[in-house]
Amino acid sequence: MSKNVLFVFNLQAGRGALKGKLAEILDCFIKADYRVEVYVSQHPGDLVEQVKVLGADKDIVICSGGDGTLNEVVSAIMTMEKKPLLGYLPAGTTNDFGANHKIPKDMIQAAKIAAGDRARPIDIGSFNGDRYFAYVAGFGSFTNVPYRTPQELKAFFGHPAYLIEGAKDLVNLKPTHTWVTWEGETREMEVLLALVSNASQVAGFKNLGGEDVSLDDGIFETLIIQNPENPLQFTEIISALLQGNECRFVCRIKSAEIEFRFEKPVEWVLDGEYGGEQTHVFIKNHQKSICFLKKD
Repeated sequence: MSKNVLFVFNLQAGRGALKGKLAEILDCFIKADYRVEVYVSQHPGDLVEQVKVLGADKDIVICSGGDGTLNEVVSAIMTMEKKPLLGYLPAGTTNDFGANHKIPKDMIQAAKIAAGDRARPIDIGSFNGDRYFAYVAGFGSFTNVPYRTPQELKAFFGHPAYLIEGAKDLVNLKPTHTWVTWEGETREMEVLLALVSNASQVAGFKNLGGEDVSLDDGIFETLIIQNPENPLQFTEIISALLQGNECRFVCRIKSAEIEFRFEKPVEWVLDGEYGGEQTHVFIKNHQKSICFLKKD
């Protein structure tokens, strides 16, 4: 039986990875008996409204681009009464979401998965009730690197562009005075970095949230790095992150909900995109809220 499909994409993502492959990708969809409507993103943020309108009567929405493109599509689907299935063809620089769900970087292979019939429910996070993220929300040092890195630098260098941009933060690390609340407990911390994730890989680094991460259990893995007392203690932090050691400056939390409060507005990042400045953030896990077309 034919399926109505909306295919949206960002031609600029990942050094134009999609260009030259569109015909073969569309051929995969046609062979799967998909009736395809296409929309090309015109500017950042437009996919949220376009997917709501164009995807309202669709069985499947497939997107291609970076994690920011995916975030726009997920944000749209989460507001829809009848949620279509979600397919994804990674075309960005880092593609954390694709790696977490074992979607191949080869776009034709990814298209064949999106043209399949193996859909699995995944968790999605809400951010202060009216915004959403697919795999990570965070604040602090380095978290703003993805959206701060110029597109031209990404296009030329690829993933190393993030390292080049992130190196600028090393000379000016500043902790954020934070109150963190989860499951009835509140702790006051000086935070260098906080990541609330539903992912086994973030920013290309694996196991930052710990091992045994499940993407549909209704639980977030939160990683908080607190400010060390002296520069030498950074080695403890690095060891804890890379080897999973215990460390007084690294706090790992598993919870379905978590809340952050600050004295002053703090910049947040959602799936690598700017999330605005906030003095209070409430994050909730919406278990198995979107069905995602996967390999297994």
